Amino acid sequence: MERVRDIRLLPKAHLHLHFTGSMRPTTLLELAGRYGVHLPEALTGGEPPKLRATDERGWFRFQRLYDIARSCLRTPEDIQRLVREAAEEDVADGSQWLEIQVDPTSYAPFLGGLIPALEVILDAVDAASRDTGLGIRVVVAANRMKHPLDARTLARLAVRYADRGVIGFGLSNDERRGMARDFDRAFAIAREGGLLAAPHGGELSGPSSVRDCLDDLHAARIGHGVRAAEDPLLLKRLAERGVTCEVCPASNVALGVYEKAEDVPLRKLFDAGVPMALGADDPLLFGSRLAAQYELARAQGFSDPELAELARQSVRGSAAPADVRRKLLAGVDDWLTD
Repeated sequence: MERVRDIRLLPKAHLHLHFTGSMRPTTLLELAGRYGVHLPEALTGGEPPKLRATDERGWFRFQRLYDIARSCLRTPEDIQRLVREAAEEDVADGSQWLEIQVDPTSYAPFLGGLIPALEVILDAVDAASRDTGLGIRVVVAANRMKHPLDARTLARLAVRYADRGVIGFGLSNDERRGMARDFDRAFAIAREGGLLAAPHGGELSGPSSVRDCLDDLHAARIGHGVRAAEDPLLLKRLAERGVTCEVCPASNVALGVYEKAEDVPLRKLFDAGVPMALGADDPLLFGSRLAAQYELARAQGFSDPELAELARQSVRGSAAPADVRRKLLAGVDDWLTD
């Protein structure tokens, strides 16, 4: 009988993890108690909340839960704790490189403003990286529910801190709201400043939102992108360009994009040659972290050599320095030969 290798020992890069969504449930409970924040049962029941964001009411509920959790992060110490614990969880799952996504405007009211908030976050990233040995960088993300001028402000801020650990610029929230092209100037600012463009697309909306990210925002990576599987020509385009899709299987099921984990079209993307980086998205709300995403791929029939290739694709799609990439890729080869 063929030996089943431990997914947690497979070196990998984690490219799709949201800041508040990375929080441990126990940490949320403790912080909510400290600050007197009432948590709804969906956040205290010990099980991931039942969400279905394919309609606007479902997305509103998801966003409300996320906002409540975010309101429990109020001090630099809270931020430091969150990043350190997220790094510890990633290391336990075999991640050796993490690019965590954050909109600093969400934390600015508690941390003295936009610039202090980003500096607190970057300081926490530096400390967590030193303490855990995990390479960590930051993707600053604009909110597509806000005015495009806000996104330009964030893009300029992100470029300003490119030498402090910011490596990319994203666009998050409900992709059914706001046209990608409205944010083209913000992404141009980010790209001109040397940042990687990584907007969300192709999750709640179909292939057209992926095309918009490519055409209007010149995306180097797509957050999610899984709905590209519905368009063979788009799959070919992503493969030929080598655009990595940050696919989050558990998130897709939790939000109702697909009914069951086996419905997530990982095999279709993989066989089409589209690079993928499996991600956990928001473990706080979806109940599983990075290694579990690889286990979902294994349950779909991905062999160990194919899982190793998924790990390689995550590394190649990252902004990790060349020497870090070489080390991770060598570790993937060692995992296969052990």
